[in-house]
Amino acid sequence: MSDTKAKGGGKKRIILIVALMLMLVGAGVGASFGGFIGHGQKHSTAAGSDSEKPVLVDLPDMVSNLDTGGRRVSFVKIHVKLQVMHAADVPAIKEAEPELLDIVQTYLREMRPEELHGGEATYRLREALMNRIDARLAPVEVTDLLFTQLLVQ
Repeated sequence: MSDTKAKGGGKKRIILIVALMLMLVGAGVGASFGGFIGHGQKHSTAAGSDSEKPVLVDLPDMVSNLDTGGRRVSFVKIHVKLQVMHAADVPAIKEAEPELLDIVQTYLREMRPEELHGGEATYRLREALMNRIDARLAPVEVTDLLFTQLLVQ
């Protein structure tokens, strides 16, 4: 009878170990998706790139009207900085600056004033602008978009 208890205890131990491993894997995946792990800056494998610091590129201040649907006119004033990993990419951004301004202003004109309230709205705006700017500057890797000013009237 002691043999069956030992075999049953071994099965329970294996099930416990498997369950613990699944929990650890699940916690790791959750932490990764939650932004706690693995969302560091992208690094290039080129030689000498480790010592290179990110460069911030200012875009001019932009003022745009928002889509109010015929109600009182509302405006947004925005100042954006783009972060790139290589200083050699700055001339390409400066060359594309008129198109980048058009991209940002066109997107802002489609927004309603209530869509720009709160931190979550700022995050959505940042992600939408990053996607559009990344598509335009395809070979240039923009690592971040920073709002230095965002005023809604």
